[in-house]
Order: sequence, then C-alpha cells, then structure tokens
Amino acid sequence: MAKSTTTLFLLSCSIALVLLNGCMGQGRMREMQGNECQIDRLTALEPTHRIQAEGGLTEVWDTQDQQFQCSGVSVIRRTIEPNGLLLPSFTSGPELIYIEQGNGISGLMIPGCPETFESMSQESWREGMERGMRGGRFQDQHQKIRHLRQGHIFAMPAGVAHWAYNSGNEPLVAVILIDTSNHANQLDKDYPKRFYLAGKPQQEHSRHHHRGGESQRGEHGSDGNVFSGLDTKSVAQSFGVSEDIAEKLQAKQDERGNIVLVQEGLHVIKPPSSRSYDDEREQRHRSPRSNGLEETICSARLSENIDDPSKADVYSPEAGRLTTLNSFNLPILSNLRLSAEKGVLYRNAIMAPHYNLNAHSIIYGVRGRGRIQIVNAQGNSVFDDELRQGQLVVVPQNFAVVKQAGEEGFEWIAFKTCENALFQTLAGRTSAIRAMPVEVISNIYQISREQAYRLKFSRSETTLFRPENQGRQRREMAA
Repeated sequence: MAKSTTTLFLLSCSIALVLLNGCMGQGRMREMQGNECQIDRLTALEPTHRIQAEGGLTEVWDTQDQQFQCSGVSVIRRTIEPNGLLLPSFTSGPELIYIEQGNGISGLMIPGCPETFESMSQESWREGMERGMRGGRFQDQHQKIRHLRQGHIFAMPAGVAHWAYNSGNEPLVAVILIDTSNHANQLDKDYPKRFYLAGKPQQEHSRHHHRGGESQRGEHGSDGNVFSGLDTKSVAQSFGVSEDIAEKLQAKQDERGNIVLVQEGLHVIKPPSSRSYDDEREQRHRSPRSNGLEETICSARLSENIDDPSKADVYSPEAGRLTTLNSFNLPILSNLRLSAEKGVLYRNAIMAPHYNLNAHSIIYGVRGRGRIQIVNAQGNSVFDDELRQGQLVVVPQNFAVVKQAGEEGFEWIAFKTCENALFQTLAGRTSAIRAMPVEVISNIYQISREQAYRLKFSRSETTLFRPENQGRQRREMAA
C-alpha cells in the first residue's frame, strides 16, 4: 500500500513538472548568442517602418531591438482598407493573428486538405470543367473560408499560405506575431521571411527597412513572389497555360504591393456569417466528450474570440476581466507553442504584481492607456512608463510586472511564447506571499506579526484589484 501511495505521489509530481516546464525543452529552440535577455532598460515600442500598398498599410517593428531578440519574435500590424485583398503568403515560423478592428474573411491553403467549398454538385464537376462555366457563372471549388471578426485570434501554422479580404465598411486591423525562434523556423532567426504566391511585394523584415521611414509601392523593385524567379516557359508548362498568363503569375510589372483593391468586391463561395452558429460550434468543441484529439489539420479549429466577456477566466465587476487562450481551449496552439491573454482593466484598476513562469510576454495596447512597471532579477526597475494604444513592450520570463489602468481604462493583448503559459501573482488571495506562514513573512520583511498578518490577508481578490480608494470606502462602510 505504501509503495502504491509513493508511486502515485511521484506520478503526480511528474505530471506537475511536465505542465510547468512544457515550453522549456524541445518545443522552442532559442539559440541565444550572448545575453539578449540581460536587459537594463525596456521601452514602449512603436513600428519603425511602414509599407504602403494599393489597398492598405503594413507597419513593422524593428526585429533587431533587444526586446525582440530576447523574446525571439517579430511583430507587424496590417491595415486592410474596405475591399482590400491581402495577397496569399506564408512564413517559416508560426503566427498568432489578433483582429484589433473590423471584419472580413480569410482562406488557408493547407497541404493535403480537400476542396470542400463548392458551387455545384460533385456529379456536375466534370461537365463544369469541360464548359468552364454554367448559366453565365464560373463553377468553383476551394478550401474552407473563415470569417474574421474583431476580437478573434487566429493560429497560423508555419508554412501554411493564407489570404485575407476586408468585406466590411471600416479598415480591418490585425496585429501579427511571428515566432522566429520556434523549432519550425530553420531559416533566418533575425529577419523572418515571408513568401508570397502573387504580386511583387516588399519583404516586411529586412536590414534596410529598420532605418525607419515609409516605403511606397514599387520603391524596391527587386522583391517578388515564388514564381518570379522561375523560367516563364516552365511556369506555363507547369500550369498548362499560355506564357502570357505565366507572366501574370510572375507579376514583374505589378506595382500594387501586398494589399490590392478589388474593384467590384470579392465574390467567393462561403457560408453565411452566423455568430450564434459559431458559438454553438465552439461549445461543441468544449463539451466533455471533446478534447481536441478528434481534430485533423484540415478540420482543426484555428480561432477563438478572446474578446468575448463570457469566456473570461477572471472577472471582477469593479476591476475588469482576464481571458486566457492556450492549448486547452484551442488545441492547435500545442503545435505552435504559443498562447495569448486578453486583459481589460477598468478605470484605475490594477492587475496584481506577477511574473510569467515559463514564457516571455509581448504586451500590445489595444485601447486606453495604462502604467506598467517591470523589474528584473537584480530588483531594478527596467520599465516604468505608460503604454498607449498601438504600442508594445516585452516582459521577459520571470521579470515582475504590475499594470494599472489610467482614467479611461486599459485593454491589452499579450502574446506568450509557450502553449500553456503560467503566471504567479505576488499579491492577493492566490499569491506567493499568501502561501507563506505569517511567521515567515514577519521575519523576512522585519515587521511585526500583526503587520505580517495584514500584509498577507489585506487583499481578498485573486488577480484583478479594484482601485484602493474604492476598497477603503467599502471597509469604512463595513466598519
């Protein structure tokens, strides 16, 4: 009996260690040269380079900044104007895409997956191919199309080509994190490579870009797509088309950039947009019988609405909410080795001082502004400043951080470099301080037992704290 108990105990400890350290081994190959994370000062970062295209704008953060070198990621922001079409492309590292604003649709070209969206029955496919069109309309088949909505996060595996179209009436804004240090990326760890299937776009990350400034369409004519460098005749023979069409694929005279305008709107086969249907589908994925193992790469759920208040993991009517997206509620993230967190703090509210156990955290301001303080291993403040909408800051692993909203509140999205990122609070009901005996607290901080007791039990909240003046007013009323 004792042996069985010991075995069970060791098994429980092993499972706990796997959960805690799942991102520290073979999943992420961080080949750091020197001490990239020995940071003495952090700054709120804004894009350093802008690439203007016909149908939108791409803004690029400097990947050579020490914060990105430490975290091993790159970040861009795309603004696609109404009727703008982002040309299909893929990267060598996985991506997390957060839709900050707007609505649209996106298509993925996943290798080996069937074309399940079709405008006719299977029986008429051969006849449609022979005639090319029926009733004045072209017949079509293609892979699944997904709706893009504000608040959604999309997980994009490495090497999967995808396009996006703004079908709404306002700009579609997406913040994109590329994990360059992921084991899937075997190319350049400093400057991620994006491979386009059409057009003649500029490379988003290159050494000459990070001097700052803005590039217009056609300013760097040497860039191209995957067909540009092939022999025109070979392209024509590969597709069974004329060389004139092959030259169109190579796009050597196309100066529209990576986002083009569709003059009469994009008409593709897609199911009607239904939020209630999406919610029901997500609930089915979360049912007790579903753990994600039944998904294939073709049917995998790739997105989640992280802005939905009903999905919050932590909620306080007086302080705000916190929503976590990881491999447990979006299984595809276990392959990407990434996760995310959406935070909303009401006016002057605070997120408890905490640190990330097993991940770097890339914090992007979505709305409002908030004061963020970050402390390194030496106990020195490396960041104490305001983070505004559109700015980002990197919090290295284990650095202590505290966030407090300004007068208008503060919202952020945090990308984390682990599929199951964990954080430990330093104040509040589930904090490290709360876990210690009063006598220990009294001795380590050289305070009385009464003071240690108040220090340990003064905050009843777990993660999100209401402003202290509100808490004081409540205590005075209760007294």
